[in-house]
Order: sequence, then structure tokens, then C-alpha cells
Amino acid sequence: MSETVAVPASIDTSVPKNYLNHDKSIKSWLLTLDHKRIALLYLVTISIVFLVAGVLALLVRAELFTAGETLMKPDTYNQFFSLHGILMVFLFIVPSVPAIMGNFVMPMQLGAIDVAFPRLNLASYYIYLIGGVLVVTAILAGNIDTGWTFYTPYSARLGSSVIFMTLAVFIAGFSSILTGLNFIVTIHKMRAPGLTWNRLPLFVWSIYATSIVQVLATPVIGITMLLLLLEKTLQIGIFDPALGGDPILFQHFFWFYSHPAVYIMILPAFGIISDLMGVFSRHEVQGYKFVALSSVAIAFLGFLVWGHHMFVSGQSAISSIVFSLITYLIGIPTGVKVLNWVGTMYRGSVSFKTPMLYALSFLFLFTIGGLTGVALGVLGLDIHLHDTYFVVAHFHYVMMGGTVIAAIGGLHYWWPKITGKMYNETMGSIAAVLIFIGFNVTFFTQFVLGTKGMPRRYYDYQIQYEALHQISTVGSWILASGLFLVLFTFIHSLMKGKKAGSNPWGAATLEWTHTASPPSPHNFDEQPIVTHGPYDYHALARVSGDGAAQTSEPELSESRH
Repeated sequence: MSETVAVPASIDTSVPKNYLNHDKSIKSWLLTLDHKRIALLYLVTISIVFLVAGVLALLVRAELFTAGETLMKPDTYNQFFSLHGILMVFLFIVPSVPAIMGNFVMPMQLGAIDVAFPRLNLASYYIYLIGGVLVVTAILAGNIDTGWTFYTPYSARLGSSVIFMTLAVFIAGFSSILTGLNFIVTIHKMRAPGLTWNRLPLFVWSIYATSIVQVLATPVIGITMLLLLLEKTLQIGIFDPALGGDPILFQHFFWFYSHPAVYIMILPAFGIISDLMGVFSRHEVQGYKFVALSSVAIAFLGFLVWGHHMFVSGQSAISSIVFSLITYLIGIPTGVKVLNWVGTMYRGSVSFKTPMLYALSFLFLFTIGGLTGVALGVLGLDIHLHDTYFVVAHFHYVMMGGTVIAAIGGLHYWWPKITGKMYNETMGSIAAVLIFIGFNVTFFTQFVLGTKGMPRRYYDYQIQYEALHQISTVGSWILASGLFLVLFTFIHSLMKGKKAGSNPWGAATLEWTHTASPPSPHNFDEQPIVTHGPYDYHALARVSGDGAAQTSEPELSESRH
């Protein structure tokens, strides 16, 4: 005769404990040491920054819809333009992928239960938050119209708002440095048994290269902002010619950080795209070692090309020639990645799911951004295109067409792991198409404006540019509609999404093969042992017997080409 064992009413056996529900108190979230929860704190905060900066961009584009005054006065336009750039660069694009997806995914891809220094990880978030509070303080103080570059001597002669804003950038830089240091130690010391350097997922390689740049380059912008503060408060002549300073020195300091910062922004995006190409092509990433080492090569060369931002600053002709040549050189490791991604798709069986649509968008948009970057590295051409809308378009094709598109694609890819819910595939695909169309209408038009001589950052313009500005502004509305549809898709997923399996994409990396969706508080029930590469789907099928590599979503096998 069988016995029935009574389960106490206080024990909930219906919902397995995971990192989201094991402790729901506010204190547990604010003082969490779990890398996954810290990633979500970053996700919410950085998304708010992106929303504010995006609205500012829409207002700037709306003002440019017609020549003359449309919505705002010139001073207001200058402030909106500056705040858009500062928020986007320093509080959104630089920290976004490392802080969110690097924090959430990278330890699990290593087979670790957390990062090396969990408390330092939480401290990094609160340091970032303090920087954000100072930005709000600077906005309330008003008159932030320096542009995102804070060029001297103008920025040194403005009011107290610049003090708060430069202090915000200085403090936020510490968050970036500490995050990079934490990730470097984690990757070196906390890899699972069998996870050699040649078996690291390419996302981990990209985060590793990014972390090196964060640790080495970010102190330079911190020192630069500190010098700017000292000059302004103590009237010490550093950058201001009226005090005996040199404004070109500021440009050297600023761009010595800011060009490596471009790779802080784009290297993690390369890692995301590599993972997406492998998973949705169902094939090992072509030229794995070359793709991995090209990230390190880009990180190294990124420190040597800052002078190509200063071709018209009066630097020596020899310096300009050297910087131009190195600019061409940095295109080689980037081209290696693009060619290997194309080769991966060619040899694989491509599934056009939403994350892959973003990967394909990235491939198209970033290629345009990279090629136009090489064009701007040509001395004679740069002199004509410098400070025109051509530079604006190039910058956005690299930063938004690269980093932001890849980040959205990565968020769609890891969303089932983060939330345990699937999103509506149709809505996700429509949003991806809207973003692609809107982005190209907005920014490709600006290449044409630049070649016709339209200067960047101008509040007003001649009537001959009006039609192109109107096309660009309409494109920004299409782009915004796609981004808001992404937000709606994720909210809809949280409310009504189907439960995700542990590995809905059939991926071969540890966060999919060895953790639930969402993962447990400590990621793994037992220490994983790695026996194959991160994109070896044949080995995954052999290990899993009846095919753990198969998706729990039957539609993944559809739309194969």
C-alpha cells in the first residue's frame, strides 16, 4: 500500500526558485551581489537614459524639419543637442553592452557562479548611478551647450553646469574602470574545467578586449575632466589660451580616450554578432581564432589612431600621414570579422529569427560605417568633409548601426534566458524591419547633406538643404516607431509571453546548455565541464543523446534558406 506524503502549505512546489523570485524584497535587489540582478539594474537605468536621449534626438530632428525656427530657440537647440550626445555616449553606449549583457551572460558562458568581485560589481553600478544624478544636476543648472566633446576654451568659460557635467563623466569613468578590471580577473581565473582560451565564446573574447581598453583608456578622460575642473575653479592655465594654456592639448587628451572608447562601444557588439551568426547559421563561426584575435588587435590599434580626428587642428603633416596610415590598418581586423561572418552564413543553414535580422542589419550598417570611416581617414577628403553631416552619418552608422543594433539583437537573443519568457516573433521581426528602414532613411540622407556642404551642429541652414533634412526627420520618426515597438514587444512578453525552454535557440554555449530559463541564483547546479567548442553543434548533439541542440520552439527549424 502506497503512502501519500503531505507537503506543508508554506512550501511552494509549483514554481522553481530562480534568480528573479528567490527573494523579492526591495532590499534584496538594491543590495544584491548576483551578477544577473545587477545586470537588470543596469538594464532599467540605461534604458531610461536611452529613452531620454532618444526623445532629445527627436526634438533636435523636429527643429531641423524646416529652415529657421521650428520648435525652439537656438540656445535651447544647442542644449538639447549637447545633452543628447553626452547622455548617449557616456551614459548609454559606453556602458550598455558590458554592463548589461556582459554582466548577465559572461559569467555563465565561463561556467562561473558569479564575477570575481561581486561587491565591486555592485559598487560599479552605484558609481554609475551617482554619475547619472550629477548629470541631472547639471541639466537643472542649465546652459549645457558644449557638445559632447567639451571642447576648450569654450567649456572652461561656461557656468557651474559644466562643473557638474564634467564631474559626472569623471565619476562614471570609475564605474567603467572597475567593471573592466572585474571582468579581466573573472575571465582569467573563473573559467570552467576544459574551457581553454581556444574554447571561449567570441562574446567573452570581445568583452575581454573591451575590458583591457576600459582599464587603460578611461583614466585618460578622467584626468582630462579633472584638469578641466581645476582650470575652471582655480584659474590654472592648462587649456585656455587666455590663461597660458593650449586648447589643442585638450583635443589630444580627449581623443586619446575617445577613439579607444569607440572600441569600448563596438567590440562587445562584435561579440554579440559572432554568437548570433554561429547560432542562427547552425555552424561553427568561420575562422574562429582570427575573429577572436582580431578583437585584441582592434583594441591595440585603437590607441594609435586618435590623431585622425585632428587633421584640421594644425598638427604636423607627418603626424597626419602616420595617423591616416594606421587608420587604414585598423580596417584589416575589422574586415576579417565581416568576411568570416559572411563565410559562416554561406556554410551554414540560416534561420531568419528576430535576433538574426538584427545581425544582418548590423552587417549592412556597420560595413557602411566602416567604409566611410576609411574615407574620412583620407587626408584630402577629410579636410572637405570635416565638421559636415557626413561625419554625423558615419558616426551614427558605427555607433547606432553597430553598437545599438547589436545590443537590441543580443537582448532579443538572451531575453528568454533573462526572463524565462518568449516574445512575439512577428512583432519582433516587424520592429527590426522598421528600425532598419528608419535608420537608413535618417542617416544615409545625411551622407548626401555632408557631401553638399551642410555643416553639423547648426541650428539653421540654407533652403537648398530643407528637403533632405525633412527626409531625415521623417526617417527618425520611423526609427522611433520601431524602437517603441521593441519596448512594447518586451512588455507584452513579460505579461503574456509563452514560457521559454532552457535552450529555445539550440545554442551550444554554457548559459543555454547548463542553466534553466531563468537561471538559478547560483547559475549552475553542478560545475560544468567543457568538452567542445562554443559553436560545435555536432558535439552538442552527441553529448545530449537525443539532441539537446534541438530547440523547444519548433518554428526555429522553419524559414531555413
